[in-house]
Amino acid sequence: MRSLDDLLAEGVSGRRVLVRADLNVPLDKQTREITDDGRIRASLPSIQALRDGGARVVVAAHLGRPKGTPDPQFSLAPVAARLGELLGTDVELAADVAGDDARAKAAALGDGDVLLLENVRFEAAETSKDDAERGELADRLAALADVYVDDAFGAVHRKHASVYDVALRLPHVAGRLVATELDVLTRLTSDPARPYVVVLGGSKVSDKLAVIEALLPKVDRLLVGGGMCFTFLAAQGHGVGTSLLEADQVDTCRRLLAEAGDRIVLPVDVVAASAFSADAETAVVDVDAIPDDRMGLDVGPRTVEVFGRELGGARTVFWNGPMGVFEMAPFQAGTRGVAQAVAAVDGLSVVGGGDSAAAVRTLGLDEAAYGHISTGGGASLEYLEGRELPGLAVLTEGGAA
Repeated sequence: MRSLDDLLAEGVSGRRVLVRADLNVPLDKQTREITDDGRIRASLPSIQALRDGGARVVVAAHLGRPKGTPDPQFSLAPVAARLGELLGTDVELAADVAGDDARAKAAALGDGDVLLLENVRFEAAETSKDDAERGELADRLAALADVYVDDAFGAVHRKHASVYDVALRLPHVAGRLVATELDVLTRLTSDPARPYVVVLGGSKVSDKLAVIEALLPKVDRLLVGGGMCFTFLAAQGHGVGTSLLEADQVDTCRRLLAEAGDRIVLPVDVVAASAFSADAETAVVDVDAIPDDRMGLDVGPRTVEVFGRELGGARTVFWNGPMGVFEMAPFQAGTRGVAQAVAAVDGLSVVGGGDSAAAVRTLGLDEAAYGHISTGGGASLEYLEGRELPGLAVLTEGGAA
């Protein structure tokens, strides 16, 4: 797989370079202001390196899940403004994805200029399962540039036009963010320093089942929190009140506990609430004493201590998924405590993107304390599962830039 540095060594001055970036940032529903610009900041090294080399940079990205047609609430206008602020230059936004305005603005770029295309998901072909439909969009995107750089790690597990098909049509390289993500994930999967501890949270066991199956033979401890822990607790025979429960996964969890119960560490207490609300009545209870009319919305303080001890001796840690509903103040302590324990690891600590990365920023924790904060939760999990990621596979095919 060729790298951005390979491309820069050949020279990019005056060349139009299409960069697929991951700029899918959260926006405030009322003000449309960006609430976390982490992914934009992560895209800067590749874009700035190309600018420094004199490239004419065309950036493609998506935001949210529009229905394949233009939708103002998913416009990349706020992203263009923030990207320009961070780069210290004007970043013009094309009025379309790869239509007349995009072509005109791309043709008018000067050396070091940056153009952001409108949300690629405004075109239904971007996510189409039909190769010909995706190919038609990919043809139009490829016509905007001479070279393709994939720097959108958060999208490499998608066989989308701007991620997969464009790379079949242009000389291509991996951007710096993708290269960094791959380096870290390789360290997690090849020969991790031990003890190797994985922390999984989030709402559903079914979302993480494949990665659990893949990681259990490789880890020294698997710490399970978040809503998914209640299906494991039910498999142990505990009542879980009105907590989130995937009844159809109880037998699977029971099997996993039977096969690897010595390596799976579950909560010993939880914060139980009368309702899914920030002002609900709450109490810390042991996992074998959850009231029938209460729901667990965070792991408890003794669980944080237990998880902290396991993490304290670890040399490699991968964390994906919050321990509770961290968006609500009464249910933040579990995620905060575990996040702080992950940050204190004497070794490689990896935050697996998605809600975990959002929690680090929402809770005001020091991002620099972690070895790596991934931009792609889903992509990271699929890589650890051992699945082939289309956006990475295509980068290994041909394409001298």
